Amino acid sequence: MIISAPTDYRKAAKRALPRFLFDYIDGGAVTESTMRDNQRALQQIRFRQRVLSGVGTPSFATEILGQRWSLPFALGPVGATGMYARRGEVQAAKAAKRAGIPYTLSTVSVCSIEEVARDAGGDLWSQLYVLKDRGYMQNSLDRAWKAGMKTLVFTVDMPVPGSRYRDRHSGMSGPLASLRQYAQAIAHPRWALDVGLAGRPLSFGNIEAYTGHRMTMSDYMGFIGTNFDPSIRWQDLEWIRESWKGSLIIKGILDPEDARDALRMGADGIIVSNHGGRQLDGAAPTAWALPAIAEAVGDRMTVLADSGIRSGLDVARMIALGAKGVLLGRSYIYALAADGERGVRRLMSLIAADLKVTMTLIGARTIEEITRDKLDELDRGAQR
Repeated sequence: MIISAPTDYRKAAKRALPRFLFDYIDGGAVTESTMRDNQRALQQIRFRQRVLSGVGTPSFATEILGQRWSLPFALGPVGATGMYARRGEVQAAKAAKRAGIPYTLSTVSVCSIEEVARDAGGDLWSQLYVLKDRGYMQNSLDRAWKAGMKTLVFTVDMPVPGSRYRDRHSGMSGPLASLRQYAQAIAHPRWALDVGLAGRPLSFGNIEAYTGHRMTMSDYMGFIGTNFDPSIRWQDLEWIRESWKGSLIIKGILDPEDARDALRMGADGIIVSNHGGRQLDGAAPTAWALPAIAEAVGDRMTVLADSGIRSGLDVARMIALGAKGVLLGRSYIYALAADGERGVRRLMSLIAADLKVTMTLIGARTIEEITRDKLDELDRGAQR
């Protein structure tokens, strides 16, 4: 199919993937209302259109956490990325490196920290969940630092997995999951050959580097269900700050008080996020939560955001609401599934083209000029 807009990749991914994999990345928690609201909330944000502003060619470059990004977005952590394309984490990281932006490797990735660092390189960030096994967490921190990763994204909004009904219906989890996945894979021979066979070992490299044994998809779902820690508190995270020498970003903040707690524990940044609507169905859309959080912490820490971003216009909206930059999730996985590294590069170019048009029409020469006063006064009351 012809790809003309960033959102076209979703349709392409749906055609390319077995149902259980497409539904896993495409779905949200329970009724998926928060997932849908993320995009709706962004679409309600209106800009003031300005004319004859003399913008010329806008600059996308920005500095975040002391690093210069060529674009105001990074690729966020997505579990099992290597299931969507052959050695998918490596392909995505290569695309990010070429674009001059960070790539964030998930705790539950197919490709290990060492493989991505060796085969892709670039500005690599490491993501870590709050797990019961502190030995695994320390092992992950040590390996990430040794591989040259200097930024840790610590995800705190998943003490338990969200209730994702779509996964039970699709065969990602539940009774006879392995048989259903196998049958769906056969019905998608291109994926089965390119990823399922040529992409082997289709295992979970980061976890296996610690456990020493191969993990299947069923093992992966079991790991998620049994190893997250619902008893964790802010004071339990102090050892993370003490042991990690690089930049620390706390991901999954939706409340100003939690943002202040992250600041008090010594975090360098936060990611305002509701996990793409995959955790608490009924939680506030990120676009609603972002302005109050950005105001609460001011310039004392770096504020990033994710959830619901599908275009360059959405990127600009999040920045105008208070984010320094954003992370992409589903959107780049769709592109990766459809066309590998080339698809991710093409997606980023489409988003950049959108952003260029947006910046020109609102009179912003630089990313720093995309400020709250670029928004339409009439809509500000709806931005919570």
